[in-house]
Amino acid sequence: MATRHTATLRTLRRFLSTSQCIKHENPLGLPRRPPLPQIPRRGPIEKRGIANVDKVIAVASGKGGVGKSTIAQNLAFAIALRNHPQTNIPLRVGILDLDIFGPSVPTLMGLQNAGEPELTSKGSILPLTNHGLPCMSMGFLIPSTNSASGDNTDTPIVWRGLMVQKAVQQLLFDVDWSKDGHGLDALVIDMPPGTGDVPLTLGQLVHVNGAIIVSTPQDVALSDVRKGIAMLKKVSVPITGLVLNQAYYLCPDCNNNTPRYVFGKPDGFRKVAERLEIPILGELPLVEGVSTSADDGYPFVLKAVSEKEDVGGFSWKNTMNQVAERTVAELWKS
Repeated sequence: MATRHTATLRTLRRFLSTSQCIKHENPLGLPRRPPLPQIPRRGPIEKRGIANVDKVIAVASGKGGVGKSTIAQNLAFAIALRNHPQTNIPLRVGILDLDIFGPSVPTLMGLQNAGEPELTSKGSILPLTNHGLPCMSMGFLIPSTNSASGDNTDTPIVWRGLMVQKAVQQLLFDVDWSKDGHGLDALVIDMPPGTGDVPLTLGQLVHVNGAIIVSTPQDVALSDVRKGIAMLKKVSVPITGLVLNQAYYLCPDCNNNTPRYVFGKPDGFRKVAERLEIPILGELPLVEGVSTSADDGYPFVLKAVSEKEDVGGFSWKNTMNQVAERTVAELWKS
């Protein structure tokens, strides 16, 4: 059985690497399964939940390069460190990377070139796991451009809108998040930048319980963030709150810990939050260790950081835990 599933995934990679073999209705080349939820041409769109997932939280931003994926990864682990508000047992959390063209989760999770994911007997994709958290990404499914090393990090996905939409549907509904008979309490979805096919497909087809919007202090980022919020509201996705990334810098070798606003003061960000009546969940400092940890495939929130040795990292970790605490409270408030 496992051999047949591996062969199916190899077929999948051939589909991805040979454009003429790709079918629009099945871009991931999965075995024949029941039809996926469709976006109707007319009439209301019926949203549905994701199988074996209780709560869905999207981490989004209208702007690229604001650190959204790093925050999504660390948020997922910070949530997993908490207990369920109702059962008091550790929360089961997963990460889904919906950035089709620029998937970051394989790198962030230390799973680059981890090999092909297996399939269940029903043809669903099984997530890969590292650091105790299951995850799925387009980066696990694309073929390698280097047959010797098997490295697929330079392989581009060159698809038009319909192919992207169908691939997103398959990643949403054809991944089996159950393990040992238990599903996830929360699925953190790392969204791509912009207001295109991916966020629209998610918002129209899935019951999303909340969205965390990430920005940096610059006006150019805030402009796109406002557009992203407006788009999510149009598809009835509730906004849980805002997170300001790279809000300030704390010099580790200076005599005082006065914040330095490298990318501008947070006044504009706070005004946007006030005008839109969206709570600010946290303001994260600029920390070198966060970037290094992301490149190494290890979540910074799991690292032991002392205030004496790394005041910025200590502040970052505490703030991320506060964001997770407030997110959990909002998701299970009723």
